[in-house]
Amino acid sequence: MAHLNSSLLLFLSLNLLQLFHTAVGRGGQRDSGFVDKSYAASGRHLFEENHFQKLNNLAHGYMSNSDLEKAIKAFHGRCGRISKIYSIGKSVFGVPLWAIEISNKPGKEEAKPAFKFIGNVHGDEPVGRELLLRLANWLCDNYMKDPLVTLIVNNVHLHILPSMNPDGYSLRRRGNANNVDLNRDFPDQFFQMNDDLTVRQPETKAIMNWIKKIRFTASASLHGGALVANYPWDGTQDKSKSYYACPDDEAFKYMAKLYSGSHYNMSQSQEFKAGITNGAYWYPIYGGMQDWNYIYGGCFELTLEISDNKWPPANELPTIWQYNKQSMLDLVASLVKSGVHGRVYSSDCGEPLPASIAIKGINYTIKASERLADYHRLLAPGHQYEVTATMPGYKTRSTTIKMGEEAMTLDFILEPTSSFLPRQPCKRSSMKILEVISTPHFQVALTLFSVLAFLCFLIKRKIIFSHLRGRKYLGRRSSAV
Repeated sequence: MAHLNSSLLLFLSLNLLQLFHTAVGRGGQRDSGFVDKSYAASGRHLFEENHFQKLNNLAHGYMSNSDLEKAIKAFHGRCGRISKIYSIGKSVFGVPLWAIEISNKPGKEEAKPAFKFIGNVHGDEPVGRELLLRLANWLCDNYMKDPLVTLIVNNVHLHILPSMNPDGYSLRRRGNANNVDLNRDFPDQFFQMNDDLTVRQPETKAIMNWIKKIRFTASASLHGGALVANYPWDGTQDKSKSYYACPDDEAFKYMAKLYSGSHYNMSQSQEFKAGITNGAYWYPIYGGMQDWNYIYGGCFELTLEISDNKWPPANELPTIWQYNKQSMLDLVASLVKSGVHGRVYSSDCGEPLPASIAIKGINYTIKASERLADYHRLLAPGHQYEVTATMPGYKTRSTTIKMGEEAMTLDFILEPTSSFLPRQPCKRSSMKILEVISTPHFQVALTLFSVLAFLCFLIKRKIIFSHLRGRKYLGRRSSAV
């Protein structure tokens, strides 16, 4: 009987270990987002205490939240010419969610694509926050030295949020201060969940407001617990574990393979073919940030699992950075090295039009920006696409393109429809004037003009001064006679 009990205990132990081993990925827990209260509270608290102590020991060598804030500000102090720092909101505990923008013209609205990296979505997955600071410093140190870095800084507005969940990090747990999994807190396309604004977490609200302010073309969140590039959809209508493709499945697979292929060993995965996976095929989740970005933000987002160990010892961070560095750079650079980009104008006066851009056969539409009317559409290379621009009051225009391995520029000029109401005479908009003023040639000419005007002022001032001195000198002489 004792032998039987020992065997049973060994069997349960092995199965429990196996459970913990397979419970990694997309941050660790294979929960869908629906609440499960079937576990005992006392056992949970005991596990959390032990888990906290273990992670607290591992935290040595990682940045604390205050260390992270100091590092971000120090980075900006060193690299202010190509960066801007700002907060997108605050956590439950009131910790600022600091973001870094890296560009040759930070803070300026331009006809360029924007990319965002988000780290530390889950509090007990801190590798992302460390790697994103290393990425920022790498870009600063190698700008105008490394061609790829220079390409990114000059042609992309890169935004980096090292920690989305600083409270969870300080508590050494997956959820935020309210113990909510932030990657299950977004509105879902299949089920009515997270629709109540009053219970949505402040960190989630901050991300959603961020998307409204900045028109991101693509993004990626960094997680731990597996080694794979995950792409939409993350869930299915029937909650089944099966491949569920989004409209831009080919483009997402291209992005995922780009990251995996540049990684040291992700593409060699024995579990995931080519180191990539459709989220629902891996395991479905609901209320995730990735799908929400694509549906509501017009942003192509990947969920990147960048280390098998969720919280590796700090001395492994340099190696993990080297394994992921090229992948991170290549993914951001893909925004300008691939896809179709352009602007939309009216034919009658050349005004920019915030038109809708659609691809035949792909049920997903993006919009050109309101002010500059620029658009950036990610597409998988090697295919032929029919691109259409539509705008109320204008004739629709379509053209067919063949995407190669390089980016393509495609501008549209739309003609007003004859049935459209009479238009006001064209006026040169202030935007056009600002665009002219902002051109390098104009700025050089303006500088030269200013210098010449100042020299003329000095010469004229000298002549007048000499003339006055002469009159004053003659007066003295006259009075002295």
